[in-house]
Amino acid sequence: MSSALTVLYGGTFDPIHLGHLHIARAARDRLQATVSLMPAADPPHRELTGANAAQRLAMVRLAVADETGLQVDARELERDEPSYTVETLRQWRAQHGKERPLAILIGADSFLSLPSWYRWQELADLAHLVIAERPGHHTETSQSPELRQAYAERFTDRAQDLSGRPAGLALRLLQSEMDLSATRIRREIAAGGPEWRLAVKPAVARYIEQHGLYGCPQGLRADIH
Repeated sequence: MSSALTVLYGGTFDPIHLGHLHIARAARDRLQATVSLMPAADPPHRELTGANAAQRLAMVRLAVADETGLQVDARELERDEPSYTVETLRQWRAQHGKERPLAILIGADSFLSLPSWYRWQELADLAHLVIAERPGHHTETSQSPELRQAYAERFTDRAQDLSGRPAGLALRLLQSEMDLSATRIRREIAAGGPEWRLAVKPAVARYIEQHGLYGCPQGLRADIH
């Protein structure tokens, strides 16, 4: 990619599916940037849904192996302390410097909940925000007063603006909706039907079957693709 902008796209990716890749590709193409998918660590307070951090990381690597401009960042799995986004961004800055353009890609719901994040006011000093929105689901009218005040003057419609400065801007990424859900995929795997294989990359389907994840019987082959 010609741009120096890096986009961090975090999530549990449990499992990573075509909807995740659709958003990552949209950000890559709109921003002409490298998008680093960043699996979250296993939460200490929540029971695992079927795949541990190492398995989720392996699936993400399989999913992006043949994707130009998409890569994997495993930093949140390598830390012992809680993976607060602001700490992740500080760590990235310590490695890559204060002047490189950096953005984090989040969903509209995450953006609206930003005031509940740890030290959320500091995010704009460390990175741009790219907000994935579905058509007809704009966030303008749903923002809390404190969020509106914090970001009212930061939005831009020009993707190139994010490459021109290290941090501090916000951009809406409108993309077509894919009706996919990791929760639903896990449910379909446990139910034993074949439909779920259409929602993930073939290599990810094979990994799920080989490791018996989410209640999938081991030893099956993902031949539907």
